[in-house]
Amino acid sequence: MKMKARQVLLACAALALCMGSAAARADDDDCNAGTSLRLVNGRIHTMDKHDTIVSSVLIKNGRFAAVGGGGQPEAGECARTVNLGGRTVVPGIIDSHNHIVLLGLRPGRDARLENANSIAEALATLAARGKEAKSGEWVTSIGGFARTQFFPDPQPMRFPTMQELSAAVPSHPVFIMEGFSGPGAVNAAGKAFLVAHGVPVGTTAGQDEGYVDGGAFGVATPCTTALYLLRQMQTRESMLQGLTDAMHYAAGIGVTTHLDQGGFPFNVPVIGEPSDGAASFDRYRAHDSVRALYHEGKLTNRIWINFLHVEEDPQTPELRARLLNSWDDFGDNMLRVLGIGEFTASAFIAPGTPAWMNGTRLVAQAQWRNENHSLNFPVFALPGLPLDWKVIIDGWQTVHDELSDPRNPNRIPEGIKNLRWTLAHVPVITPEYLQKLKNLGGGVNVLGGWRWLSGTATQNGPPFRDILASGIPVGMSSDGMQISTMSPWINLYYVVTGKNARGELINGGQTLSRNEAMRLYTANNGWFLNAEDKLGTIEEGKLGDLVVLSRDYFDSRAVPDAGIKDLRSVLSVVGGKVVYDDLEGRSKDYWKAGMP
Repeated sequence: MKMKARQVLLACAALALCMGSAAARADDDDCNAGTSLRLVNGRIHTMDKHDTIVSSVLIKNGRFAAVGGGGQPEAGECARTVNLGGRTVVPGIIDSHNHIVLLGLRPGRDARLENANSIAEALATLAARGKEAKSGEWVTSIGGFARTQFFPDPQPMRFPTMQELSAAVPSHPVFIMEGFSGPGAVNAAGKAFLVAHGVPVGTTAGQDEGYVDGGAFGVATPCTTALYLLRQMQTRESMLQGLTDAMHYAAGIGVTTHLDQGGFPFNVPVIGEPSDGAASFDRYRAHDSVRALYHEGKLTNRIWINFLHVEEDPQTPELRARLLNSWDDFGDNMLRVLGIGEFTASAFIAPGTPAWMNGTRLVAQAQWRNENHSLNFPVFALPGLPLDWKVIIDGWQTVHDELSDPRNPNRIPEGIKNLRWTLAHVPVITPEYLQKLKNLGGGVNVLGGWRWLSGTATQNGPPFRDILASGIPVGMSSDGMQISTMSPWINLYYVVTGKNARGELINGGQTLSRNEAMRLYTANNGWFLNAEDKLGTIEEGKLGDLVVLSRDYFDSRAVPDAGIKDLRSVLSVVGGKVVYDDLEGRSKDYWKAGMP
């Protein structure tokens, strides 16, 4: 009996030990899945007003709870701890003017080619994406890259050939296309499909047999016809996959928040059907994917929305209906409606027209945020062809003066001064007009990737240093993914070096330091979302968004200027949740095929 009792006691002790171990494992699991995240042993650039650098942070309930000071959790609190091993950290990058929703609507499995520095790297990127694609899926890359990035000056430029594309991706049809409307290229399987549907491929003299001709924006081309055909094969599931892919890519390069600027609701006839190229946008259904993923709790990036309006009627009935039936600054911190932009109604995408002036007045009267872009184009719809940025700022001044006039029975004394109206892109602007915009309470949202891809010594800008010196609110954006790149590192490379993709110095007198440039993407950009109290810096009480970098952006010895554009994230955190993790370097994400 004694022996049996001893055996029972031993069995109970063993069982208790096992149960204790299981409970410990369960505690670990709960800790790893809990609401607190602690990062230690890092070089964390808070980008606060003092440029404080700390070694640890604690994120609790989605917000920074402790910054520096060891970032210790409270007694008894379970927090997942990540040892950064000395890595560099910055706040989650805010892209305050892009088209993430349009990127999610690309047909096929989109491959961002912006990180490829050669034809070989472009082919490797497409091949890696092909390995992820399912049977029957196309591999595509539509907008956001250019042949300039594959060949340094003075080498001649070209697309990958049909044979090269076929060898890289033998099991899927491939279609790649520059800009809004081409040109582009296909592999053999892609050519067979397009030719069977009446699209000419490889017929342009002197071009490869896989070449697909393109043309001016808004003009039907073989490329836009091909794009339309691919769009007809899209399903709800493929669109959800597309936006999921787009967010995963964004998190992988460190972008955690987007201010989406919509798309064009044009109807350009292509074989009897509508298509305007890469910026085509169904105003009624375009936001279905982002809404669905939001309701399913599957948004991994913050996506804030501006509503773009282009309409022919000078009374702008669609914009009027929007303002009467929607709320600005509405939603939560993951999905939010912010304002109107990047166009405020105009049949010609031109400021100063009757439709634009009427729309601008309506937005001011409704007290919504407003954003317009400037490409330094003459406004062909107006006599004398004035430059677009002058027309926009002068028009805003007119509307402000009308609205704040004491004789106006519907007067709003502050006019538009508290609304943070924004001029985007800004390749050219004078000190006089910067001051005018500043006096209106406005800001300037600049970009670099566009000029990196296609800029020259005469088509350069923006005047980064002059704008920053003016004291006007200034932030950084990408305008990806038609004529520009999403990667903040390519944009930052251009801001810091003034060099385009061909390696030519085109904007040398307007470059910024690395720290100044990073502030445009982080601390400064909170202003453009009316969210400087929530986003842009790593400070207690703010939303817990941060990015751990693959190398130290701030150290020019560790990362020479040429290496800036090849940086990426190894850990991205949104609201305290890890949304991208490659700390151990095991990820096989397709875009890394073009990175060192």
